[in-house]
Amino acid sequence: MLDQRLYRHLVTRLGQWPARQPLHVVGSTRRTKPGWDGRIYPAIGIDGPAGMVLSVPPDRVASARELRHLSPSKLLAELPAAVGREGWPSYRAVFRYTTTPAKLPEVGEWIKVDDPVVPEWLRPFGDEVLVVRDDSGRYLAGVGIKRHDRYGHELSVGTEPAARGRGLARRLVAQAARRVLAGGAVPTYLHEPENVGSARVAEAAGFADQGWWAYAVATPDAP
Repeated sequence: MLDQRLYRHLVTRLGQWPARQPLHVVGSTRRTKPGWDGRIYPAIGIDGPAGMVLSVPPDRVASARELRHLSPSKLLAELPAAVGREGWPSYRAVFRYTTTPAKLPEVGEWIKVDDPVVPEWLRPFGDEVLVVRDDSGRYLAGVGIKRHDRYGHELSVGTEPAARGRGLARRLVAQAARRVLAGGAVPTYLHEPENVGSARVAEAAGFADQGWWAYAVATPDAP
């Protein structure tokens, strides 16, 4: 049975769950509004056991439905134009979630994002971030939380090159996942299919690969 927090997250974020056909296109006004980072995501899809729910702006449902018979790679290539954003970047990522994080020792501390030790990449996450510092107080690794809605929070982890290979990332991700669950949401984790290192971190932290995928079109990064 699907965890209720995950179900509510998917319904809230996409507008429908589960899929009732291999590619189930739904219209949602959320696709016209800024996401957690202020960017617009005019297409978001989650491909689960029963098929993919693809969420697009209401006026783009018909054009998105024309993609039903495409392969994953062709769907990804055609998706920006289908939602009226030709030239915008699109991506496909492994989608993972957990309700049972690995029982790894806690290694980080939660601090405000405006703390001077927090690196630039972590600041957009807002609120508090989970970081590890060395004995001199310098940043080594950290996790930020993408609060997509009240039911689903996505974790993002980064480790300084000199601190890699110590198991910090997996311990931080498991620690952050426990906090998300304690707050009533489900923790999710996305990574590129070819990112073997990120996949290993996810597995070790308790985020098994269950064959789910995430698709998205997003506002281009500022130059």
